[in-house]
Amino acid sequence: MEEQTGQCVSMPRLGEKAPEFEAPTTHGVLKLSDFKGSWVVLFSHPADFTPVCTTEFMAFSQIQPELKKRGVELLGLSVDSITSHIAWIRNIEEKTGVKINFPVIADLNKEVSMKFGMVHPGQSKTETVRCVFIIDPNQVIRLILYYPLTTGRNMDEILRVIDALQTSDANKVATPANWRPGDKVIVPPPQTQEMAEERVKAGFECVDWYLCRKKL
Repeated sequence: MEEQTGQCVSMPRLGEKAPEFEAPTTHGVLKLSDFKGSWVVLFSHPADFTPVCTTEFMAFSQIQPELKKRGVELLGLSVDSITSHIAWIRNIEEKTGVKINFPVIADLNKEVSMKFGMVHPGQSKTETVRCVFIIDPNQVIRLILYYPLTTGRNMDEILRVIDALQTSDANKVATPANWRPGDKVIVPPPQTQEMAEERVKAGFECVDWYLCRKKL
């Protein structure tokens, strides 16, 4: 439990269902359950009309086609109003030519932010930090990233972890450090001594019985 703006809330954890919500967005009122069956990247930003957030919105917009290819929906959030969101989105397009096509939640009452533990008083008592939640088609939280107010996010890493999660789910494997699509994957560790002995004979690329890689 964590104390935030005078309320005691439960921080979301990996492997748990993402908290349901219904909130106004730049695409109308949406619920998390509207996205069931799709992967979702839910991210928060500190404030509209701020420089780092503007670069991030442009970057998220630029990877949106790649996210779509992977069956991933994009959903932004801050504690600004719908009017502020719309004005900022229009300003980004006017000044940079980048069109923001994904919905952005207006969380003025911090209801969604509190459910997802997005307000960290050590950083700001009024703004959300830079959170990323990757939620799978069953609406289970699969990855959480937190960034401080001063540090913009890396879009390559967001795409990489989505590829890793989807590869692991589809093939019942794990992925090693710095894995990229096309690299060898890690075979799940054996659960019995017999399986360990079979592993060594199976033709995998093994450092030892507990660490084996294979090509997909």
